[in-house]
Amino acid sequence: MRHLIFALLLLAGAAGAAPRQVDEFHWDGVERIVAIGDLHGDYDSYIAALRGAGIVDAKGRWIAGATHLVQTGDIPDRGPDTRRIVEHLRGLAAQAAKKGGRVHNLMGNHEAMNATGDLRYVVPGEYAAFADAKSAERRDRYYATVLARLAKDDPARFATLPADFRATWNDEHPLGWVEHRAAWDPRWNAKGEMLLWTLQEPVAIQLNDLLFVHGGIGPAYCGNDLASMTRMAHDALRRADPATPGILEDEAGPLWYRGLAGLAPATPVAIVDAMLAGHGAHRIVIGHTPTGGVVWPRLDGRVVMIDTGMSAVYGGHVGWLEATKDGLFAGYPGGRLALPKDDAARAAYLDAVIALEPGNAALVKRRDALRAGNAELVADDGDAGALSTPAPAPTCGISR
Repeated sequence: MRHLIFALLLLAGAAGAAPRQVDEFHWDGVERIVAIGDLHGDYDSYIAALRGAGIVDAKGRWIAGATHLVQTGDIPDRGPDTRRIVEHLRGLAAQAAKKGGRVHNLMGNHEAMNATGDLRYVVPGEYAAFADAKSAERRDRYYATVLARLAKDDPARFATLPADFRATWNDEHPLGWVEHRAAWDPRWNAKGEMLLWTLQEPVAIQLNDLLFVHGGIGPAYCGNDLASMTRMAHDALRRADPATPGILEDEAGPLWYRGLAGLAPATPVAIVDAMLAGHGAHRIVIGHTPTGGVVWPRLDGRVVMIDTGMSAVYGGHVGWLEATKDGLFAGYPGGRLALPKDDAARAAYLDAVIALEPGNAALVKRRDALRAGNAELVADDGDAGALSTPAPAPTCGISR
């Protein structure tokens, strides 16, 4: 009997060690997790992070076995390589699945912005990536449509268009612009490739005891489960109504919220604890708010910020988070460091990160702020919105 019980315990342990998908948003028993933050159109830094973390080989092919890779959103904008990154991630997901691994791509505020027509941060190379031999013809047809609509809706303005109107319009609508909108915007094409990609992305997931979300889960949404947040975001994308963007543009929502990153008013620890307890998690991993080159824990490790600023526009600071049975680690091109378990250990950790990248002025600034008692130095990335949050909610019970 004793041997039978022992055998059953061994079987139970073996079963528990195997990754298990609980539902669409939860996985248990994942032995190794690698997470990367905002890429913003920088393919080279993206590949550098994957190679450094042992996810891909020199040819960009999956070599990480049963590892789960998480990308926490904001692939588009500020850099030219969004389409290239997405195409690679698609192939990587298929390769990972054959090896028992998994690729999880989350929705960020910039995916939502592209889908809803907020193109403030789209760079020319993004449009060029969608251009082909027929782009000039498509643009001419769209221009004719614009003129016809203007003549009908505002004949007075149409009659006074300046002589250089077409040239100015062309500058604002470079070749590839039409195809870019057809790929992203549901008002143009309900089956656009980038739109469908975004509609496959959850807002948040949980792997083991780690929650992953782009911006954060604060007081306004700490009563929502992961499925409901994703459902709200997807419904808003499909609705494609700029007048009612809902969660997609909510400064307190999971795509934009910065309170977990320490941006004032910072999320109170009690709310963070209640949110984590409601999800049965120990930590939450976020992107969205750049750290200047460091995987940065807050609130004694309850929050881990992984937007290291990998895009060239933010300095090309390659970094990633790794979670294994041995704990949490920060990966950098120069080495791998154990993540500090409490805030008191962050100074020594930051010194070690600076030693790996001694020329990074942002890290030195963070170290000086830490020594001066300003431990929560954060840097807004320039996105409009998400600079204020509502007062904390009294409870964080998870509802569905």
